[in-house]
Amino acid sequence: MKYRSLGPEKTVETIKKLQSRIQERFPTAGLGAVCGELFEIANESRAKSEWISKPNITFRLITYSIITISLITLLYSISLMDLKLGNIHLAEAVQVAESVVNDMVFIGVAIFFLVTVEVRVKRARALEALHELRAISHVIDMHQLTKDPSKILKKATSTASSPQKRMSAFELTRYLDYCSEMLSLTGKISALYAQKFNDPVVLSAVNELETLTTGLSRKIWQKIVILHKLDESRD
Repeated sequence: MKYRSLGPEKTVETIKKLQSRIQERFPTAGLGAVCGELFEIANESRAKSEWISKPNITFRLITYSIITISLITLLYSISLMDLKLGNIHLAEAVQVAESVVNDMVFIGVAIFFLVTVEVRVKRARALEALHELRAISHVIDMHQLTKDPSKILKKATSTASSPQKRMSAFELTRYLDYCSEMLSLTGKISALYAQKFNDPVVLSAVNELETLTTGLSRKIWQKIVILHKLDESRD
């Protein structure tokens, strides 16, 4: 059972170690600051996911109290009407029955609304957090866009607007690998929201985010493969 669920503490710890690795290898790069932001988001996500997974006892007590009072009121109203149904015409009986049915439908809709409020509040909070993770995924992708393996080749030409920072093949590989790790961890953070909250909307959003991070990571690994091939061709 120990390894059947994703541990938020371990995820946060892994991101913190990754931030240290980035800062040690690239102390002047902005990627370390982005990883620090991801660490903060992971800490917040741990608290949010725990809040979402736990039942809100206070809210449920209020909801059930309102539902109970509404049902008692409805039953009491029906009992009063039964006492007066002695000598009424058929048309009046139909009107009374229609009124009772309308009240029951209205109360049913109200009960459904109250019962699902907690889920909708938690869903909205989860989707807001997932939107934040989606945004930082694109920020991570922006940091690797200008890291072109062709810069390693002496034949590569630069223009006045070309990025001036140059890395060795090893440094560029490590930088891209760090970006890929950050994207993977972003997907793992999103999985925390669906792990104990069985909501189809949230689960769909998590799957979409994991698809996004996987796609972005695949582009990065294409660059890493090119770097490995360049390194092999030099041997």
